Amino acid sequence: MRKPRPFGARLLLYSCCMATQRETAEYILEQLGSPRFTTRAMFGEYALYADGQVVALICDDLLYVKILPESAALATACEQGEPYPGAKLHYVVDESQLSELEDLPDILYAIAAVRVLEKSKKKLKSKK
Repeated sequence: MRKPRPFGARLLLYSCCMATQRETAEYILEQLGSPRFTTRAMFGEYALYADGQVVALICDDLLYVKILPESAALATACEQGEPYPGAKLHYVVDESQLSELEDLPDILYAIAAVRVLEKSKKKLKSKK
């Protein structure tokens, strides 16, 4: 039988990753400026939705946008990073870029549209 870790060790293990503050998610929604965007808390972080489709993640108080052809415009302006250990690389949009990237809402809408098409194609395949 495995010996349990002392409380202090567990605290150190979890303190390396901080959860996103609700205010950060609200600020991002405010900067995007459309009721078509919503967030949902997930495991201490947030998922950003556009038209009901997950289009980005808010982790450690940063916005992470998946690297797709629709998000290619972010390549020159944003660094890349993992929203959580082991994840694929995403574009990292920091706080200052939220107001500078005027086409960010359109990029996120394009990602949502592609996700809807992907889901409809999967449904068609499963019906055959």
